[in-house]
Amino acid sequence: MTVDLRPYDAAADADALYELKVAFERGLGDATGGDGKAATYEGKLTDAYRESWLAWVDRCVDDDPRCVTVAVDADEETQDRAVVGYVFVLPERLAFVWDAAVINELYVVPEHRGTGVADDLMDAAVALAGDQTLPLDRVVLDVDAANERARAFYDRHGFESWGEMVARPIDD
Repeated sequence: MTVDLRPYDAAADADALYELKVAFERGLGDATGGDGKAATYEGKLTDAYRESWLAWVDRCVDDDPRCVTVAVDADEETQDRAVVGYVFVLPERLAFVWDAAVINELYVVPEHRGTGVADDLMDAAVALAGDQTLPLDRVVLDVDAANERARAFYDRHGFESWGEMVARPIDD
């Protein structure tokens, strides 16, 4: 297994990135909130959502190509290359959303967890954040309290609780 990091390439990576995004979303719904949350997350994964999300990714990458970094595993025998993870850092122009750099998503396929791929993606995210001009010298992300594996990973990388996110439906 040889995993390399590189900036996302829409022409080559869009389908694979979206497959990982779907796995990320399904993991959020299934593992961290019961049937209601799982149904909500599953319900948004439509063709229209795919198109809108990939267009948003492209706009962010237009700001800074490093906003989305992919991890690519090259099979030495077959020469096949597969995207096995990604990290999505919001571009600097959105820093005022949280007054900090924002890691929007970090995902690694289960078969590559525990191999250092996530560590490498986190290092890429922190390096990008370090190059951004930010109101506060911080990197923030949202992690569900029930996601113990992710929380342990972020703890290991020096993240600490910094407030709590709450949500409600708009149509109530």
